[in-house]
Amino acid sequence: MPAQKKDAGVVIRVKVLPRSSRTEIVGKTDGIYRIKLTAPPVEGKANKALINFLAKKTGSPKQKIRIVKGEQSRNKTIRIENLSSDDILKYLNEE
Repeated sequence: MPAQKKDAGVVIRVKVLPRSSRTEIVGKTDGIYRIKLTAPPVEGKANKALINFLAKKTGSPKQKIRIVKGEQSRNKTIRIENLSSDDILKYLNEE
């Protein structure tokens, strides 16, 4: 299951592909979203780009999106507050 309801937010798992030609969601495998980012994985640039991208995609404020696990890894666990699991699935699965 790609999104789980946890306390005050929804938790999703992502695999980041930095230094890509475009920033986009390229699919999901085993409940993990694969997200390409143009930003490089240095000095937190890819993490910042990921949060900005998810905020834009979901319409949620950046302050409501946190990396709870994997800040220095390509595999990350993200918490997005104030949205339901259904909302997250709709926003991340639309083309």
